[in-house]
Amino acid sequence: MSEPPPPISSSAMDPFEFLKIKINPGGSLTRTYVFPMVPPSPTPPISEPSLSVDIPLNAAANTSLRLFLPHPPPAEKLPLLLYFHGGGFILYHPSSLIFHRSCATLAASLPAVIASVDYRLCPEHRLPAAYDDALDALLWAQAQARDPDQAHPWLRDHVDFTKCFLMGSSAGGNIAYFAALRALDRDLSPLKIQGIVMNIPYFSGSHRSDSELRLVDDRILPLPANDLMWALSLPEGADRDHVYCNPTAAEAAHADKIGQLPACFINGYGGDPLVDKQKEFVKILEARGVRVEKRFVEDGYHGVEIFDQAKALALTQNIKNFILSVISQSSL
Repeated sequence: MSEPPPPISSSAMDPFEFLKIKINPGGSLTRTYVFPMVPPSPTPPISEPSLSVDIPLNAAANTSLRLFLPHPPPAEKLPLLLYFHGGGFILYHPSSLIFHRSCATLAASLPAVIASVDYRLCPEHRLPAAYDDALDALLWAQAQARDPDQAHPWLRDHVDFTKCFLMGSSAGGNIAYFAALRALDRDLSPLKIQGIVMNIPYFSGSHRSDSELRLVDDRILPLPANDLMWALSLPEGADRDHVYCNPTAAEAAHADKIGQLPACFINGYGGDPLVDKQKEFVKILEARGVRVEKRFVEDGYHGVEIFDQAKALALTQNIKNFILSVISQSSL
């Protein structure tokens, strides 16, 4: 597995250098991080546990999906997971090595068909653009369910559209949450969203949490880098108490809708600067009557499953247990 970066001191750090980004005169980013991009593997033989293929989503927005199908696929129809990758809204794609591998492994392990969304990145397309793209993905899935003759064969032959889940890690967890809220305003039948999986969901606020202060020099998500990613992602002029960032503000804006959300699984770690906000988010959901399954363990940090195989296996098993539990209860 990859090694996490060494510890740093926030007092001396340059968040632009840390994130390997540069702001261009027009407001776009030059991203200089070195992270391998992986092509899809649509046909056997493959060295991965799942086949994968890229398909367009919204041509006008230049968005796409990377589909993952377990190989060989089971005989029974599978759940559909719409997956949103992490990267602070500003970095990475479904083809980035860490997210391609994790989706290929997760699809085979659950098993499920996964559609990983290549949503538009900030600051070129500030929020809510990624939420718009997430809704496009939901409408695409609905269209696949409604018209099997026009559906992609992997979905037509292998997906049970009444067993759809939204999933995201870090910024992707935030996207999954707001996508689910938007979905409440739509009739997506015959697609049915059964649950939301949020791994280390990305939230913050203008007031520093205890975990942010305690982990100000975190080697994965130091506070200056965290602040910069939000500054590049939120609508122009907004601060970190904006509804997209602060779960308390989101509760005030969406009070009546939150209680209508499906079951949620939230995973977090004691060594993550975001852990206090994640726990605050859990309390908000529970107070509104949402069924929440939460897993917070002390020995871990933001994105630890990328570097620690044991943590990755534990997360996969917990997600699998959650999905099986939700499906079992829905069939009663």
